[in-house]
Amino acid sequence: MEENDEQSQGIDPEAEKKREIDLNVLFPEKGYDLNRLFPDEETKKLLYELRRNKRDIDRFIRSLHVEEE
Repeated sequence: MEENDEQSQGIDPEAEKKREIDLNVLFPEKGYDLNRLFPDEETKKLLYELRRNKRDIDRFIRSLHVEEE
């Protein structure tokens, strides 16, 4: 059982590296390097969440318009 705990702890840092947010991919329409402007990981996570929330809100609003018609 201790081996499983050690293995799961070893995977977490690698999984975090894979989850690095590339703001240039997230906002491709911008003409400058967003990763350089916002190097802080917490800021990147915040911008990612904002983008995701905006997408969810837009989807919700579109579903309301379909029902009205």
